[in-house]
Amino acid sequence: MLLKTFGWSFAITALGLVAAVLYGGWEAFGVVAILSVLEISLSFDNAVVNAGILKKMNAFWQKIFLTVGVLIAVFGMRLVFPVVIVAITAKIGPIEAVDLSFSQPDRYQQLVTDAHPAIAAFGGMFLLMIFLDFIFEDRDVQWLRWIERPLAKLGKVDMLSVCIALVVLLVSAMTFATQAHQHGGAHADKAETVLLAGVAGLITYLIVGGLSGYFENKLEEEEERDHEAEEEARKTGKKLSAVALSGKAAFFMFLYLEVLDASFSFDGVIGAFAITNQIVLMALGLGIGAMYVRSLTVYLVRQGTLDDYVYLEHGAHYAIGALSVILLITIQYQIHEIITGLVGVVLIGWSFWSSLRRNKALEAGGGGDPDSRAEVPSGV
Repeated sequence: MLLKTFGWSFAITALGLVAAVLYGGWEAFGVVAILSVLEISLSFDNAVVNAGILKKMNAFWQKIFLTVGVLIAVFGMRLVFPVVIVAITAKIGPIEAVDLSFSQPDRYQQLVTDAHPAIAAFGGMFLLMIFLDFIFEDRDVQWLRWIERPLAKLGKVDMLSVCIALVVLLVSAMTFATQAHQHGGAHADKAETVLLAGVAGLITYLIVGGLSGYFENKLEEEEERDHEAEEEARKTGKKLSAVALSGKAAFFMFLYLEVLDASFSFDGVIGAFAITNQIVLMALGLGIGAMYVRSLTVYLVRQGTLDDYVYLEHGAHYAIGALSVILLITIQYQIHEIITGLVGVVLIGWSFWSSLRRNKALEAGGGGDPDSRAEVPSGV
Protein backbone atom coordinates (compact mmCIF):
# COMPACT_ATOMS: atom_id res chain seq x y z
CA MET A 1 0.00 0.00 0.00
CA LEU A 2 2.76 2.43 0.98
CA LEU A 3 4.86 1.67 -2.10
CA LYS A 4 1.82 1.84 -4.38
CA THR A 5 0.82 5.27 -3.08
CA PHE A 6 4.29 6.81 -2.77
CA GLY A 7 5.99 4.90 -5.61
CA TRP A 8 5.94 7.82 -8.05
CA SER A 9 7.15 10.18 -5.32
CA PHE A 10 10.14 7.94 -4.57
CA ALA A 11 10.95 7.69 -8.29
CA ILE A 12 10.70 11.46 -8.86
CA THR A 13 12.87 12.05 -5.78
CA ALA A 14 15.61 9.82 -7.15
CA LEU A 15 15.46 11.40 -10.61
CA GLY A 16 15.32 14.91 -9.18
CA LEU A 17 18.32 14.45 -6.92
CA VAL A 18 20.35 12.84 -9.71
CA ALA A 19 19.43 15.74 -12.02
CA ALA A 20 20.52 18.18 -9.30
CA VAL A 21 23.93 16.52 -8.99
CA LEU A 22 24.39 16.55 -12.76
CA TYR A 23 23.31 20.19 -12.95
CA GLY A 24 25.29 21.70 -10.09
CA GLY A 25 27.11 19.03 -8.10
CA TRP A 26 26.60 18.08 -4.49
CA GLU A 27 25.84 21.65 -3.44
CA ALA A 28 22.85 21.61 -5.79
CA PHE A 29 21.90 18.21 -4.32
CA GLY A 30 21.74 19.77 -0.85
CA VAL A 31 19.71 22.75 -2.06
CA VAL A 32 17.13 20.54 -3.78
CA ALA A 33 16.84 18.30 -0.70
CA ILE A 34 16.26 21.33 1.56
CA LEU A 35 13.65 22.76 -0.81
CA SER A 36 11.83 19.41 -0.87
CA VAL A 37 11.61 19.31 2.93
CA LEU A 38 10.52 22.98 2.96
CA GLU A 39 7.68 22.29 0.52
CA ILE A 40 6.45 19.23 2.45
CA SER A 41 6.50 21.03 5.81
CA LEU A 42 4.73 24.11 4.44
CA SER A 43 2.12 22.08 2.57
CA PHE A 44 1.21 19.29 4.99
CA ASP A 45 -1.95 21.16 5.91
CA ASN A 46 -2.68 21.30 2.19
CA ALA A 47 -2.64 17.49 2.04
CA VAL A 48 -5.09 17.19 4.94
CA VAL A 49 -7.56 19.64 3.41
CA ASN A 50 -7.17 18.09 -0.03
CA ALA A 51 -7.92 14.66 1.46
CA GLY A 52 -11.22 15.96 2.83
CA ILE A 53 -12.25 16.88 -0.73
CA LEU A 54 -10.60 13.99 -2.56
CA LYS A 55 -12.39 11.34 -0.48
CA LYS A 56 -15.62 12.43 -2.19
CA MET A 57 -14.15 11.49 -5.58
CA ASN A 58 -13.88 8.02 -7.12
CA ALA A 59 -10.67 6.12 -7.87
CA PHE A 60 -10.53 7.46 -11.44
CA TRP A 61 -10.47 11.10 -10.37
CA GLN A 62 -8.03 10.34 -7.60
CA LYS A 63 -5.74 8.96 -10.30
CA ILE A 64 -6.29 12.09 -12.41
CA PHE A 65 -5.35 14.15 -9.35
CA LEU A 66 -2.05 12.27 -9.11
CA THR A 67 -1.24 12.43 -12.84
CA VAL A 68 -2.68 15.42 -14.67
CA GLY A 69 -2.94 17.32 -11.40
CA VAL A 70 0.75 16.80 -10.75
CA LEU A 71 1.64 18.33 -14.10
CA ILE A 72 -0.38 21.41 -13.17
CA ALA A 73 1.05 21.59 -9.65
CA VAL A 74 4.69 20.91 -10.47
CA PHE A 75 5.13 22.52 -13.87
CA GLY A 76 2.38 25.10 -13.55
CA MET A 77 2.93 26.47 -10.06
CA ARG A 78 6.55 25.57 -9.35
CA LEU A 79 8.07 26.41 -12.73
CA VAL A 80 5.74 28.37 -15.01
CA PHE A 81 4.14 30.50 -12.28
CA PRO A 82 7.34 32.28 -11.16
CA VAL A 83 8.20 32.96 -14.82
CA VAL A 84 4.70 34.38 -15.48
CA ILE A 85 5.04 36.62 -12.41
CA VAL A 86 8.32 38.01 -13.70
CA ALA A 87 6.97 38.43 -17.24
CA ILE A 88 3.92 40.39 -16.03
CA THR A 89 5.82 42.45 -13.47
CA ALA A 90 8.73 43.35 -15.74
CA LYS A 91 6.44 43.64 -18.80
CA ILE A 92 8.57 41.26 -20.82
CA GLY A 93 7.86 38.04 -22.71
CA PRO A 94 7.90 34.61 -21.00
CA ILE A 95 10.95 33.52 -23.02
CA GLU A 96 12.80 36.67 -21.96
CA ALA A 97 11.82 35.95 -18.37
CA VAL A 98 13.27 32.43 -18.58
CA ASP A 99 16.45 33.85 -20.09
CA LEU A 100 16.56 36.41 -17.28
CA SER A 101 16.32 33.64 -14.66
CA PHE A 102 19.50 32.07 -16.08
CA SER A 103 21.48 35.12 -17.13
CA GLN A 104 20.51 37.50 -14.29
CA PRO A 105 19.20 35.41 -11.36
CA ASP A 106 19.49 38.30 -8.87
CA ARG A 107 17.37 40.53 -11.09
CA TYR A 108 14.89 37.68 -11.54
CA GLN A 109 14.62 37.26 -7.76
CA GLN A 110 14.07 41.00 -7.30
CA LEU A 111 11.22 41.03 -9.82
CA VAL A 112 9.45 38.15 -8.04
CA THR A 113 9.98 39.87 -4.69
CA ASP A 114 8.45 43.08 -6.09
CA ALA A 115 5.40 41.09 -7.18
CA HIS A 116 4.98 39.51 -3.73
CA PRO A 117 2.36 41.97 -2.36
CA ALA A 118 -0.08 41.11 -5.15
CA ILE A 119 0.64 37.36 -4.83
CA ALA A 120 0.17 37.47 -1.05
CA ALA A 121 -3.10 39.42 -1.37
CA PHE A 122 -4.55 36.94 -3.88
CA GLY A 123 -3.46 33.81 -2.00
CA GLY A 124 -4.24 35.28 1.42
CA MET A 125 -7.82 36.13 0.47
CA PHE A 126 -8.46 32.76 -1.16
CA LEU A 127 -7.18 30.87 1.90
CA LEU A 128 -8.97 33.22 4.31
CA MET A 129 -12.30 32.44 2.65
CA ILE A 130 -11.66 28.71 3.02
CA PHE A 131 -11.00 29.16 6.74
CA LEU A 132 -13.97 31.47 7.35
CA ASP A 133 -16.45 29.23 5.55
CA PHE A 134 -15.18 26.28 7.58
CA ILE A 135 -15.23 27.99 10.97
CA PHE A 136 -18.70 29.53 10.45
CA GLU A 137 -20.29 26.18 9.62
CA ASP A 138 -22.19 24.33 12.34
CA ARG A 139 -20.57 20.89 12.78
CA ASP A 140 -21.47 17.80 14.76
CA VAL A 141 -17.83 17.30 15.78
CA GLN A 142 -16.13 20.37 17.25
CA TRP A 143 -12.49 20.54 18.24
CA LEU A 144 -12.09 23.86 20.11
CA ARG A 145 -15.70 24.12 21.14
CA TRP A 146 -15.33 27.41 23.02
CA ILE A 147 -14.35 29.03 19.69
CA GLU A 148 -16.32 27.00 17.18
CA ARG A 149 -19.71 26.98 18.90
CA PRO A 150 -20.23 30.80 19.03
CA LEU A 151 -18.73 31.24 15.55
CA ALA A 152 -21.12 28.61 14.16
CA LYS A 153 -24.01 30.71 15.50
CA LEU A 154 -22.57 33.83 13.87
CA GLY A 155 -22.25 31.88 10.64
CA LYS A 156 -26.03 31.92 10.25
CA VAL A 157 -25.68 35.55 9.11
CA ASP A 158 -25.69 35.56 5.28
CA MET A 159 -22.44 36.57 3.53
CA LEU A 160 -20.65 37.14 6.84
CA SER A 161 -17.45 35.47 5.65
CA VAL A 162 -17.36 37.65 2.51
CA CYS A 163 -17.88 40.81 4.55
CA ILE A 164 -15.11 39.92 7.00
CA ALA A 165 -12.74 39.02 4.17
CA LEU A 166 -13.38 42.33 2.42
CA VAL A 167 -12.81 44.27 5.65
CA VAL A 168 -9.52 42.41 6.20
CA LEU A 169 -8.46 43.15 2.63
CA LEU A 170 -9.35 46.83 2.94
CA VAL A 171 -7.38 47.15 6.18
CA SER A 172 -4.39 45.36 4.62
CA ALA A 173 -4.41 47.57 1.53
CA MET A 174 -4.80 50.78 3.56
CA THR A 175 -2.03 49.76 5.96
CA PHE A 176 0.24 48.96 3.02
CA ALA A 177 -0.51 52.33 1.41
CA THR A 178 0.05 54.23 4.68
CA GLN A 179 3.38 52.51 5.34
CA ALA A 180 4.47 53.13 1.75
CA HIS A 181 3.74 56.87 2.01
CA GLN A 182 5.58 57.12 5.33
CA HIS A 183 8.68 55.58 3.75
CA GLY A 184 8.82 57.84 0.74
CA GLY A 185 5.99 56.35 -1.29
CA ALA A 186 8.19 53.88 -3.16
CA HIS A 187 5.39 51.27 -3.17
CA ALA A 188 2.38 53.57 -2.86
CA ASP A 189 1.31 52.75 -6.40
CA LYS A 190 1.09 49.06 -5.45
CA ALA A 191 -1.68 49.60 -2.88
CA GLU A 192 -4.26 49.56 -5.67
CA THR A 193 -2.66 46.42 -7.09
CA VAL A 194 -2.92 44.73 -3.68
CA LEU A 195 -6.60 45.63 -3.45
CA LEU A 196 -7.35 44.36 -6.96
CA ALA A 197 -5.37 41.14 -6.40
CA GLY A 198 -7.23 40.47 -3.15
CA VAL A 199 -10.61 41.01 -4.83
CA ALA A 200 -9.47 38.65 -7.60
CA GLY A 201 -8.64 36.02 -4.99
CA LEU A 202 -12.08 36.42 -3.42
CA ILE A 203 -13.84 36.20 -6.78
CA THR A 204 -11.80 33.13 -7.73
CA TYR A 205 -12.86 31.39 -4.51
CA LEU A 206 -16.52 32.28 -4.98
CA ILE A 207 -16.60 31.13 -8.62
CA VAL A 208 -14.64 27.89 -8.28
CA GLY A 209 -16.03 26.99 -4.85
CA GLY A 210 -19.54 27.87 -5.96
CA LEU A 211 -19.36 25.75 -9.09
CA SER A 212 -17.83 22.88 -7.12
CA GLY A 213 -20.58 23.07 -4.49
CA TYR A 214 -23.30 23.32 -7.13
CA PHE A 215 -22.17 20.22 -8.99
CA GLU A 216 -21.52 18.37 -5.73
CA ASN A 217 -25.15 18.99 -4.75
CA LYS A 218 -26.25 17.87 -8.19
CA LEU A 219 -24.16 14.73 -7.75
CA GLU A 220 -25.83 13.95 -4.42
CA GLU A 221 -29.25 14.42 -6.02
CA GLU A 222 -28.24 12.18 -8.92
CA GLU A 223 -26.92 9.51 -6.57
CA GLU A 224 -30.25 9.56 -4.76
CA ARG A 225 -32.06 9.13 -8.08
CA ASP A 226 -29.66 6.32 -9.00
CA HIS A 227 -30.47 4.57 -5.77
CA GLU A 228 -34.19 4.88 -6.45
CA ALA A 229 -33.67 3.69 -10.04
CA GLU A 230 -31.69 0.69 -8.82
CA GLU A 231 -34.52 -0.25 -6.48
CA GLU A 232 -37.00 0.08 -9.34
CA ALA A 233 -34.79 -1.91 -11.71
CA ARG A 234 -34.42 -4.64 -9.12
CA LYS A 235 -38.18 -4.98 -9.01
CA THR A 236 -38.84 -4.76 -12.76
CA GLY A 237 -35.64 -6.38 -14.10
CA LYS A 238 -34.78 -3.40 -16.37
CA LYS A 239 -31.18 -2.33 -17.14
CA LEU A 240 -29.83 1.02 -15.97
CA SER A 241 -28.14 3.64 -18.20
CA ALA A 242 -24.96 5.38 -17.06
CA VAL A 243 -25.21 8.92 -15.74
CA ALA A 244 -22.56 11.44 -16.80
CA LEU A 245 -23.28 14.16 -14.25
CA SER A 246 -20.86 12.71 -11.72
CA GLY A 247 -18.06 13.52 -14.18
CA LYS A 248 -19.00 17.21 -14.12
CA ALA A 249 -19.13 17.24 -10.34
CA ALA A 250 -15.76 15.52 -10.07
CA PHE A 251 -14.26 17.90 -12.65
CA PHE A 252 -15.21 21.01 -10.70
CA MET A 253 -14.06 19.44 -7.45
CA PHE A 254 -10.78 18.69 -9.24
CA LEU A 255 -10.61 22.31 -10.42
CA TYR A 256 -11.23 23.50 -6.86
CA LEU A 257 -8.39 21.25 -5.64
CA GLU A 258 -6.00 22.72 -8.21
CA VAL A 259 -6.80 26.33 -7.26
CA LEU A 260 -6.49 25.39 -3.59
CA ASP A 261 -3.10 23.80 -4.25
CA ALA A 262 -2.02 26.89 -6.15
CA SER A 263 -2.90 29.14 -3.21
CA PHE A 264 -0.97 26.92 -0.83
CA SER A 265 2.00 27.08 -3.19
CA PHE A 266 2.44 30.83 -3.00
CA ASP A 267 4.40 30.81 0.24
CA GLY A 268 6.53 27.86 -0.90
CA VAL A 269 7.45 29.51 -4.22
CA ILE A 270 8.29 32.84 -2.62
CA GLY A 271 10.05 31.19 0.33
CA ALA A 272 12.22 29.17 -2.03
CA PHE A 273 13.97 32.37 -3.09
CA ALA A 274 15.37 32.62 0.45
CA ILE A 275 17.33 29.45 -0.33
CA THR A 276 18.16 29.78 -4.03
CA ASN A 277 17.43 32.00 -7.01
CA GLN A 278 18.20 29.29 -9.60
CA ILE A 279 14.94 28.36 -11.26
CA VAL A 280 16.10 24.83 -12.17
CA LEU A 281 16.92 23.90 -8.57
CA MET A 282 13.74 25.57 -7.38
CA ALA A 283 11.61 23.56 -9.80
CA LEU A 284 13.34 20.30 -8.84
CA GLY A 285 13.05 20.82 -5.08
CA LEU A 286 9.50 22.16 -4.99
CA GLY A 287 8.42 19.58 -7.57
CA ILE A 288 9.67 16.70 -5.40
CA GLY A 289 7.91 18.17 -2.38
CA ALA A 290 4.68 18.63 -4.34
CA MET A 291 4.73 14.95 -5.34
CA TYR A 292 4.91 13.86 -1.70
CA VAL A 293 2.11 16.22 -0.71
CA ARG A 294 -0.17 14.76 -3.35
CA SER A 295 0.76 11.17 -2.53
CA LEU A 296 0.14 11.92 1.13
CA THR A 297 -3.29 13.28 0.22
CA VAL A 298 -4.26 10.01 -1.48
CA TYR A 299 -2.77 8.00 1.40
CA LEU A 300 -4.91 9.87 3.94
CA VAL A 301 -8.00 9.13 1.85
CA ARG A 302 -7.34 5.42 1.27
CA GLN A 303 -6.32 4.75 4.86
CA GLY A 304 -9.38 6.56 6.22
CA THR A 305 -7.12 8.63 8.46
CA LEU A 306 -9.50 11.59 8.50
CA ASP A 307 -12.29 9.33 9.78
CA ASP A 308 -10.08 7.91 12.53
CA TYR A 309 -8.59 11.25 13.59
CA VAL A 310 -11.56 13.57 13.33
CA TYR A 311 -9.80 16.75 14.45
CA LEU A 312 -7.12 16.64 11.73
CA GLU A 313 -9.33 18.52 9.29
CA HIS A 314 -10.01 21.15 11.95
CA GLY A 315 -6.29 21.58 12.61
CA ALA A 316 -5.58 21.90 8.90
CA HIS A 317 -8.20 24.62 8.48
CA TYR A 318 -6.82 26.52 11.47
CA ALA A 319 -3.43 26.24 9.77
CA ILE A 320 -5.02 27.64 6.62
CA GLY A 321 -6.36 30.58 8.61
CA ALA A 322 -2.93 31.20 10.12
CA LEU A 323 -1.29 30.97 6.70
CA SER A 324 -3.77 33.43 5.21
CA VAL A 325 -3.01 35.93 7.98
CA ILE A 326 0.73 35.40 7.51
CA LEU A 327 0.43 35.99 3.76
CA LEU A 328 -1.50 39.21 4.31
CA ILE A 329 1.05 40.39 6.88
CA THR A 330 3.89 39.69 4.44
CA ILE A 331 2.38 42.25 2.09
CA GLN A 332 4.20 44.78 4.26
CA TYR A 333 6.41 42.82 6.67
CA GLN A 334 8.77 39.91 6.17
CA ILE A 335 8.13 36.68 8.09
CA HIS A 336 10.62 33.83 8.04
CA GLU A 337 9.51 30.67 6.26
CA ILE A 338 10.42 28.55 9.31
CA ILE A 339 7.73 30.36 11.31
CA THR A 340 5.20 29.78 8.53
CA GLY A 341 5.98 26.08 8.43
CA LEU A 342 6.04 25.62 12.21
CA VAL A 343 2.62 27.22 12.68
CA GLY A 344 1.02 24.65 10.41
CA VAL A 345 2.95 21.74 11.93
CA VAL A 346 2.05 22.77 15.49
CA LEU A 347 -1.66 23.18 14.75
CA ILE A 348 -1.93 19.88 12.88
CA GLY A 349 0.16 18.10 15.52
CA TRP A 350 -2.11 19.49 18.23
CA SER A 351 -5.23 18.35 16.39
CA PHE A 352 -3.71 14.88 15.86
CA TRP A 353 -2.88 14.61 19.57
CA SER A 354 -6.40 15.75 20.47
CA SER A 355 -7.81 13.09 18.13
CA LEU A 356 -5.74 10.42 19.86
CA ARG A 357 -7.00 11.55 23.27
CA ARG A 358 -10.56 11.57 21.98
CA ASN A 359 -10.22 8.02 20.63
CA LYS A 360 -8.78 6.80 23.93
CA ALA A 361 -11.57 8.53 25.82
CA LEU A 362 -14.15 6.83 23.61
CA GLU A 363 -12.53 3.44 24.14
CA ALA A 364 -12.53 4.02 27.89
CA GLY A 365 -16.16 5.14 27.77
CA GLY A 366 -15.29 8.75 28.61
CA GLY A 367 -17.39 10.17 25.77
CA GLY A 368 -15.11 12.84 24.33
CA ASP A 369 -11.91 14.79 24.16
CA PRO A 370 -10.96 16.31 27.49
CA ASP A 371 -9.14 19.20 25.81
CA SER A 372 -12.03 20.50 23.75
CA ARG A 373 -14.66 19.36 26.24
CA ALA A 374 -16.75 18.61 23.20
CA GLU A 375 -19.62 16.24 23.15
CA VAL A 376 -18.93 13.39 20.80
CA PRO A 377 -22.10 12.40 18.94
CA SER A 378 -22.87 8.74 18.69
CA GLY A 379 -21.58 7.15 15.53
CA VAL A 380 -18.77 9.70 15.06
